[in-house]
Amino acid sequence: MRRGGSLARQALMVRVGRRSGDTGRAATATRAEVLYTPSEPVRTLVVPVPVPVAEPETDSISLLPGEHTISRKASFALVNACTLASLGLGLLAIFLAMDGDVRIAAACLVACVGFDGLDGALARKLGVSSPFGAQMDSLADMCSFGLAAPVVVYASLADSVPPAAAAIACAFVAGCAAIRLARFNVSPKDGRFFSGVPTTMAAAVLALTVLIGLDDLPGIALLGGVTMLAFAMVSSFPYAKLARILKLPPWLLLLPVVGALIDPRMAFVLIVATYLASGPVLWMRAKRV
Repeated sequence: MRRGGSLARQALMVRVGRRSGDTGRAATATRAEVLYTPSEPVRTLVVPVPVPVAEPETDSISLLPGEHTISRKASFALVNACTLASLGLGLLAIFLAMDGDVRIAAACLVACVGFDGLDGALARKLGVSSPFGAQMDSLADMCSFGLAAPVVVYASLADSVPPAAAAIACAFVAGCAAIRLARFNVSPKDGRFFSGVPTTMAAAVLALTVLIGLDDLPGIALLGGVTMLAFAMVSSFPYAKLARILKLPPWLLLLPVVGALIDPRMAFVLIVATYLASGPVLWMRAKRV
């Protein structure tokens, strides 16, 4: 009986142990559920995605800023007609130089200079200045002053200097004119001085040199003058604008007039040489200050 009773008690202890083990597993599972069950609501992070806005389609770009009234359109057309006239005269100068009419070609270049100054003055006066007009003026200047002027000079020098030397000097003028115009378009503007000699003024000097008959000077002197003028275009020397020159004392402005009455050719050479020398002088004065 004692042995049977002890066996019964052992069986009872085993059953209780299993139940306690099952209970422990159930408790552990319950604890795990509590640990992994979120006590706060799940928050969703919303990242805003930019939606591209479609730009309105335009059929054409307005070349004239501001109001498009009939009077402003007419003024805009007049200004650009002056620019095209300068371009056309430059082409005519090339054709005339190819036919041997060098003096008439030089006169066409002088007319180009006049129309080039006229279109800018009219644009400011009539209030129709525009980026389109500035770019068009720059392209016309390259054709008339960067290409036509060297062609006319080459035609005038062909008989007095070796053709290869004349071609190199004229190609140097064309390259410097392109650099000068490109630099002018991207540089800040100064109301008092030019940075380098403008292409318009350089072309005017070359045209007047041919027109007044300086081509009978020694060939080496002409080539040196053409090369110096080309270098002055791309230099950083300050050259006074016309408005600043007109502010000089009246007696000083009379000297060129008197010189032109005595000897026009010599007076022209002295005026050009003085203006070219003024750039380095002003540059050195600015460096000293």
